[in-house]
Amino acid sequence: MSGDDRQNEEDRQSELAREHKERQAKRAAAQNVKSRRNTFIGAGVAVVVVAGGIFAATTLVNREPSKVSAESTPSASASTSASTAPSATPTARTGPVTCTYKRETGVPNKFVGLPGKKPNMKLKKMTIVTNRGNVVIDLMTDAAPCSVNSLSFLAKKKFYNNMKCHRLVTPDVSGVHLLQCGDPLAKADGKNPTDGQGTAGYVYGDENTDIALSKGVVFMTQPGEAMGQNNSQFAISLSDENSQIGSGYNVIGVVSEGMDMLLGLATSGKDLIVNEADITGDGGTTAPKNPVIIKTISFK
Repeated sequence: MSGDDRQNEEDRQSELAREHKERQAKRAAAQNVKSRRNTFIGAGVAVVVVAGGIFAATTLVNREPSKVSAESTPSASASTSASTAPSATPTARTGPVTCTYKRETGVPNKFVGLPGKKPNMKLKKMTIVTNRGNVVIDLMTDAAPCSVNSLSFLAKKKFYNNMKCHRLVTPDVSGVHLLQCGDPLAKADGKNPTDGQGTAGYVYGDENTDIALSKGVVFMTQPGEAMGQNNSQFAISLSDENSQIGSGYNVIGVVSEGMDMLLGLATSGKDLIVNEADITGDGGTTAPKNPVIIKTISFK
């Protein structure tokens, strides 16, 4: 082989090695994003097989993240705990709104019927009365009418009455801080293996997904890696640090009262119960040791 041929071969090998390293770096970056996302998602990131049936683990899912900044929020010590609204303005739906809800089977559920197709666009506030205190949410009905319509329908059916919030996550456990509720079958006792998978037996599409998850933002949760599979479960972001995950979640509103109570539910993992029996195998749903029980939910 001539000197030029050897040099060409060396150059080609060097180029191949460089491309290989670039591919490895991309895969590592993708894996890092996936790991961070799954850490945020927590219990139930995948579809699992139980007793011969396929159950979709009801969790959070991140899609098409976009950068949305948030204004500073009051400290936990503030006497009135109004959360700061996201600086992004929700995009209101134009024209008549018709909502579509699809019956879902094959997952644990408590079916009380399907919501009507025409939402009440005048609903402005959602009040959650719990055994630990009240939470008032300023709704983004113009941008998320079908989500608000679904929640309002379920509230009228007393679907949420006496329901335990099955998941509370603190930063030292998963790097984020949130409370998740809406599983009608959850026991939140650290023993029930299917906590976090129950729904209202129907699903509906995505809306208002361009808001970052800053403190106080309330959003719907979905099966891992799913789109258009919103159901009865929702979560409340308890930290601006959650904004690092990006947007892509179905946001229904922002907490205007009760944030201090929410922030005081758990200060660290020592206040949580880890459900080692969770069938998704990721360490459990981390329920609060001092239960959070929804007494009623109302809208006006």
